[in-house]
Amino acid sequence: MDIVCLDLEGVLVPEIWIAFSEASGIPELKRTTRDEPDYNKLMNWRLSILKEHGLGLKEIQETIARIDPLPGAKEFLDELRSITQVIVISDTFTQFAKPLMKKLGWPTLFCNSLEVAPDGEITGFKMRIENSKLSTVKALQSVGFETIAAGDSYNDLDMIRAGKAGFLFRSTEQIKKDNPDLPAFEEFDEFLSAIKQVLG
Repeated sequence: MDIVCLDLEGVLVPEIWIAFSEASGIPELKRTTRDEPDYNKLMNWRLSILKEHGLGLKEIQETIARIDPLPGAKEFLDELRSITQVIVISDTFTQFAKPLMKKLGWPTLFCNSLEVAPDGEITGFKMRIENSKLSTVKALQSVGFETIAAGDSYNDLDMIRAGKAGFLFRSTEQIKKDNPDLPAFEEFDEFLSAIKQVLG
């Protein structure tokens, strides 16, 4: 039995931190896992910038409320879910993802959670499990699933390489250059065709 594991940001929805960087006028927050492979380092750095500017969960959620899925993402996901099981595996947080999941038709999401003070300050974050993407696909494989995975960032590569097939979707030129053996797609229709081919 097959299961498709998809990254969320950059694949199905725009990057939340880039959108918030633009909304808040803080260019440093544009940095994502496409630039910094160490997620803990990246998140701690982001939290220190939020603290410095007196910004919290409320401000980020206001930006997220205005974000729509990438054009064609919901249709892609609906069709994919009609032919196979799909899990969205993301390093984002439940407090960020909920409005986006609603717009995508509530797919199954495995992600992390934020620690938030009563005043709305984000004080920390709790990762569901270490190396959550790779750990999740290995756990799925241990219960009899064959995994097909796709993502756009450094933190997706282990999950992409661990299964029977893996793809890059709308990744950076550098990541594509560093991983020339991974099929890379820019459009949902060709991406869907490639997955269907693997599913047979």
